[in-house]
Amino acid sequence: MSFTDVPTLRNEFVELRPLSLEDHDGLVEAVRVDDLWRTWYTHIPSPEAMADEIARRLARHGEGSLAPWTVVDRRTGKAVGMTTYLNLDPGNRRLEIGSTWIGRRAQGTAINPAAKLMLLERAFVELGCIAVELRTHWHNHQSRAAIARLGAKQDGVLRNHMVMANGTVRDTVVFSIIDSEWPAVRCGLIERLARHRPVAGSPS
Repeated sequence: MSFTDVPTLRNEFVELRPLSLEDHDGLVEAVRVDDLWRTWYTHIPSPEAMADEIARRLARHGEGSLAPWTVVDRRTGKAVGMTTYLNLDPGNRRLEIGSTWIGRRAQGTAINPAAKLMLLERAFVELGCIAVELRTHWHNHQSRAAIARLGAKQDGVLRNHMVMANGTVRDTVVFSIIDSEWPAVRCGLIERLARHRPVAGSPS
């Protein structure tokens, strides 16, 4: 089993399937809502750049530097975002979950925690990782809070880490989950997802 493999992962809320150019139109629809792609502190492809971004990720997958998925909402069958394994380091049994974006309509739903549960499960159980990193922009407070809710701990801040396309300089906040923490993180995610299930006898 390789860190670059991209199997289809599925639970009751979300499907992660290998990224494909066939997902282009659904991903464009997702980023158009509230002009999500204009968010200044992160890189989300614009509708016009979506095909190039899919091709870029697929090329990097071919080079063995990342593993890309399309995020699909199982309730609607629609593509709602992208996520990847990157900074693959099999020798040190580490990787990063990143380059993730979720369309506005899927934010605040079960989609993100359900996807993270499957990605973390694969990393720790199937790939034998001892640590998984998650990184985000200092100014992306929504992402920082979401990562902390997963149970990840902040390792530090890489100051002046990246020059963004708009000319601003990004401070990158680095979080991680280590293998000894995974059982508790898993329990927390399962409990969160249980809250998204309809109560018996109530309208769905």
